[in-house]
Amino acid sequence: MPAERPAATSADAAVPGPGGVSPDDLPDGLVVAGRDARVTVFNAAATRMTGVAAASAVGRDFRDVLPLHDAEGRDWWKCLAPYDGLSTRTRHPERVLFLPGGAEVLVTAAYRRDGDGRVERFTVCLRDALQRARRERDRADLVSTVAHELRSPLTSVKGFTATLLAKWHRFNDDQKRVMLETVNADADRVTRLITELLDVSRIEAGRLEMHRQVVDLPDEVRKVIAGRVAAGEPEDRFRFESRGVLPEMWLDPDKMDQILGNLVENAVRHGAGTVTIVVEPDAHKEGAAVSVRDEGEGIPPEAVPRVFRQFWRGPGGNRRGGTGLGLYIVKGLVEAHGGVITVRRAPGGGAEFRFTVPAGAPDYAT
Repeated sequence: MPAERPAATSADAAVPGPGGVSPDDLPDGLVVAGRDARVTVFNAAATRMTGVAAASAVGRDFRDVLPLHDAEGRDWWKCLAPYDGLSTRTRHPERVLFLPGGAEVLVTAAYRRDGDGRVERFTVCLRDALQRARRERDRADLVSTVAHELRSPLTSVKGFTATLLAKWHRFNDDQKRVMLETVNADADRVTRLITELLDVSRIEAGRLEMHRQVVDLPDEVRKVIAGRVAAGEPEDRFRFESRGVLPEMWLDPDKMDQILGNLVENAVRHGAGTVTIVVEPDAHKEGAAVSVRDEGEGIPPEAVPRVFRQFWRGPGGNRRGGTGLGLYIVKGLVEAHGGVITVRRAPGGGAEFRFTVPAGAPDYAT
């Protein structure tokens, strides 16, 4: 009969297990209690979250070392009764609990039982709740922002439509045309907002679908510029430079239009002077590099790390509308192509957004 393994000591938390992995290597807090409910493992992440040193935790009752309370202030261990409750329990799903100082932690727990159902080992995992809370706030901000942005065009569409239906014969043809053009423009705005929302959802879920085909990047840039000119921008506002010979580029044409359109719109909205778009082979001649530059104030150095986050707006952006999702979506679309995007100060001042994409391969290639 094999000898019973001795109880762990404070040093066991740092002793590598199978495969050379130590509990201190884990990113989440780990607390393990034995048959007598006394702590046998208290890893470095648990120390960081609770402020309790492993040396003082090991050997003590885990309920004293790790007091947890629910949102109503109840002692969680008294409610759970890990060692006295149902012997059929094997684990507890993740839930938010609170440490004595009020810090939120995400807690899961699991049991190891002997043949009689008695607890041999009780394992508790702790995870910092700040990141999840931040994601939940971001989602709430997204819903709030999109709802706010939708309200204005929908109010306009409803108002003009109701007016035309009620008083059609009181307006002349020019007045009707102005109202219908406004309704059409606001409907396009609603469609664009919904598309942005769906894009954000797909990027966060990693469910962007790519439909690659051969794309002429210089031609795509010319189309985007032509669209801006047709929308009323002066033609001399834009300058396009195509340098060198590009390899055959297998890209998603719709997503490339979206990337280029968002970057050019950003330069027009937040920049000033001439908007210059440069297309050239990348440094390794294995793909393409596209730069979009303006001659405005540029982006403050302290803001550069936040440029591609949700809801970021450039100088004056709050006064000029927009959801602040455009550059976040651009980054997601560029990365879906296997590329990277950066921002820096343009050679002539202003901001320069530069992205590179590899030549890629057709979707059916193996």
